[in-house]
Formats: sequence, C-alpha cells, structure tokens
Amino acid sequence: MRAVFGLVHRWAGLVTAAFLFFSGVTGAVISWDHALDDRLNSHLTEAKTHGGARRSTELAALIEARDRRARVTYLVTTPEAGASLAFFVEPRIDPETGKRFALDYNQVFIDPATGEELGHRYWGAVWPVTRENFVSFLYKLHYTLHIPEFWGSDRWGMRLLGVIAIIWTLDCFVGFYLTLPARRKSAAGAADVVRRRDRGFWATWKPAWNIKTSGSAYRINFDIHRAFGLWTWGVLFVIAFTAFSLNLYFEVFSPLMKTVSSYTPTPFELRTAAPLDQPHVPILSFADVIAKGEADGRGRGWPEPVGAVYYAQQYDIYSLSFFRPGEDHGAGGVGPAQLYYDGQDGRSLGERVPWRGTAADVFVQAQFPMHSGRILGLPGRILISLMGLVVAALSVTGVVIWDRKRRARRAARRSRGGAVVQAMAAAE
Repeated sequence: MRAVFGLVHRWAGLVTAAFLFFSGVTGAVISWDHALDDRLNSHLTEAKTHGGARRSTELAALIEARDRRARVTYLVTTPEAGASLAFFVEPRIDPETGKRFALDYNQVFIDPATGEELGHRYWGAVWPVTRENFVSFLYKLHYTLHIPEFWGSDRWGMRLLGVIAIIWTLDCFVGFYLTLPARRKSAAGAADVVRRRDRGFWATWKPAWNIKTSGSAYRINFDIHRAFGLWTWGVLFVIAFTAFSLNLYFEVFSPLMKTVSSYTPTPFELRTAAPLDQPHVPILSFADVIAKGEADGRGRGWPEPVGAVYYAQQYDIYSLSFFRPGEDHGAGGVGPAQLYYDGQDGRSLGERVPWRGTAADVFVQAQFPMHSGRILGLPGRILISLMGLVVAALSVTGVVIWDRKRRARRAARRSRGGAVVQAMAAAE
C-alpha cells in the first residue's frame, strides 16, 4: 500500500508542480496587492486636489459621456482621504456588429474633487506588462493563468486550476501518510518490530520533522520537502481546499454544499449567465440602487454606509457592499455585509450578513478570507505570503527528489542489464 501511495504522490506532485510554483510565488506577492499597487502607481491612486468629493454616480456618468463605448459596472461611493476613485468599466455592444466594443482599458481613475481623469488601464492585462498593470497581471495569473476566453466562457483557467487544487487537496493526505513511520521487518524478524514499538511512535516519527543541515545536498532537499510539508500541513490543506472551492465554485463546490447541508445560494447561483455579447442593460441606475440600499441598510440597523456597488451585466444583479472608506481590503473577518437587487425593477434578491446564516452559509463566506488570510487581518496576510513561498519551495524540492530517484532507477536498470550481459558471456 505504501508503494501505491508513493506512486500517487509522485505523479500528483509532477502534474501540479509547475502550477503550484507559479501560484505560490504570485500568492506571496498579491497578499499585498493594494499596497504594492499604490506604491507603483501613485499617479493613478492619489488625488491631485483636495476638497469635497463629487458624487460617484456623477463621476460615473462623466466617464460614460467621455467614451460612449464604456459602461461603468463598479464604483466606490466615498474615496479614502487623499485617494482617487477607481471605476471599473465594461464594453457596451456595438450596434453595427452585435459584439462588444474593443476597449483597451477596463479601469478608470478619477480625481474625486474635480472629475479629472488621472489615467486608465487594463486591470489584469496579459501584455504588455507595465508598471501600471504589473500587480493585476500577477493577481489574474494566480487564479486564471491568463487563459483567454473561448467557447463563450472566460472561466477555463479557473476551472483548470480548480482541478489542480482538487489533486493538491487529496495529495495533502497522501503526502502526510508517507511521512508516517513505515512498519518494516528486518532479518531479525519480529524482534525488530518489538524494538521499534519500544521506541514509541513519536520517537520513530520525529526525524520526519527535522532538517539535517549536516547531510548531503540531496538529503537537505529531501528533509526540507518533508519537514516543511509537516510543519505547515494544516495551512496547506486550507489553501488547497479553498483554491478548489473558489475556482470551481459554480461547477462543483456550490452543488456539493447543497447536498450536504442547509445552504442559502446567492442570487448569482439562481440565475443563468447571459452570453458575454448579450449583456443585460439595467433600468435601475446607480443612484437609485444606492438610495434603496442605504434605506434598507438603516432598516436593518447596519452602521456602515454603502461603500461600493457592482452591476453584474451577465446576471442583471446589483451587489451593494457596506463598509467605511478604506475597509474594503485587508480588514479581518469574512468581508462586508451585502444586499442584492434586480437590475430591472429593483426588487430585493437577498442579503449576505457576515457570520450569519446556517453553518454552511458561514463556511462559504469564509472561503476567500481563509484563502487570502484576510480572515485574520494583517497577521493572516503575512502568513499567506510566507505560505506562498513554502508552496513554491515544496514544488521545487519535490521535482528535485523525483529527478534524483529517476536517475537512480535508470542507473540501476543499466547496472542490471550489464550484469545480465556479463553472465551470458561467461556462460558462453
């Protein structure tokens, strides 16, 4: 059985190694995405003037007036002190072709006091990689590999990495099993087994947790692979499982949750996404939905104002997030409260209240915060950043172990072949 698990671990590691290496390195960086982006692109993220901010809905209309090809789909209602406002846009449909206009940007930065455009960029652009899109390039690489849209879907990269995450999650248990002491019988037979039992389980397992710095380079590499995997096993499992749940949320995770527990689906799960070239056009405006959300939030006793609004064109759903300026990224917990509204008639489609609902609801809420470490605030982000480096190290050391054993097996086969030839020659 141990040999079978060893084979499974070897091939699971080889299949996932390259993906996990890039995911680990990018994950270590994007734990600090907002801070890095602000540092690299202060010309976009810092306001030029001071004074009272204009309404975000007015600024959104200004963006659309400047480029009729673009529709604002995301806005933050109140800027942080000294910061610009970032709006996300998506292309409208070209009436002549019936296809989306070709936009070379999807994010616009506006001075909140004057309405001046500070610049725009394509968040997550594949090429060219510039200072302005470097962080977003890494962020999107982390969960999509930048696999482009085809067959009417832009989720193929997420699905591929979701499958990799499933393999990784299962392999966590296989790798852990392989660190346990093997029960072997030597020439001494049962007497050897008795002596091993006398030593105790922990005494036999303890070397797996240590790194012998005085050993050979290969031995140190092997110890790093095994010990790092043991020291961080629990966190590795959480990262692997949440990577699966996030990347295959609609395809696997949500249907699975519905079969095992009482689970409240989001409005996005209850609607079929429209084709990318047939997006919905809302009747309800940003101003209308913000006013409705503010009233409903006060009615629920929520102290936070509407902090951001997102309109999902493929689902015809407005999603309102409630937070104070600056609390939308890096804060602890499972994220802000949210309300959902229909884009046509404004009817309420549901709510998301942090830490409330069934056990399954809370479990679902915690997936991204656990994966990103933000459930623990700053300490969690530091932990996840370090774990990204650990994942990359485990990928590299695992491949080194495989390569060393592969060369050893080849040498052994050549040696056996040579011995056979010598034996046949001697017989002649």
